Amino acid sequence: MSEAPDLQTVLAEAFGLLARGVADRRHAFHTPTLATTGADGFPAARSVVLRGFEAEARRLRLHSDSRAAKVAELAADPRAALHFYDPGAAVQLRLAGRVTLHAADAVAEAAWAESRPFSRQCYAIGPAPGTPCPAPPAAPTDSEAGRPNFCAVLLHLSRLEWLHLAASGHRRARFTWPAEGPATATWLVP
Repeated sequence: MSEAPDLQTVLAEAFGLLARGVADRRHAFHTPTLATTGADGFPAARSVVLRGFEAEARRLRLHSDSRAAKVAELAADPRAALHFYDPGAAVQLRLAGRVTLHAADAVAEAAWAESRPFSRQCYAIGPAPGTPCPAPPAAPTDSEAGRPNFCAVLLHLSRLEWLHLAASGHRRARFTWPAEGPATATWLVP
């Protein structure tokens, strides 16, 4: 079994993968799975696009239509988890934290300004996402019409678990940043 990297190296690698997921739309970490508590109390999971990551603040940014079920779920219970997996690198990240929602503030305005026109069009769909309809609606074409429905979702990271799968021995580590008390880092049995 090869020697394990130190925990700070592991955290730096994890943060590097998150940054790459933002910058490279072809990278496996660009489209993680977001899990929330559904309105019915069951877990609700869906793929999202990672739009921003600030390592020092331990904050990730996603975008959503403010009318989407996930926004209502997060408004009711701001706890959320993100799951990332890169099969090429055999690395899984599981993140957990609390979300803040931003629809009509400076955070939302900055996120909207940074978005590509094609991405903005998604928020102009009508009626609201998840509404039953007799046939798929036409794709919106106005890149500004969706601004009233746009919401930036910031996940403030409180826990990160890293797992590397390898024939020479799997490695797993957990990092926590509690609201009160010191941060912790520890190896876990994979």
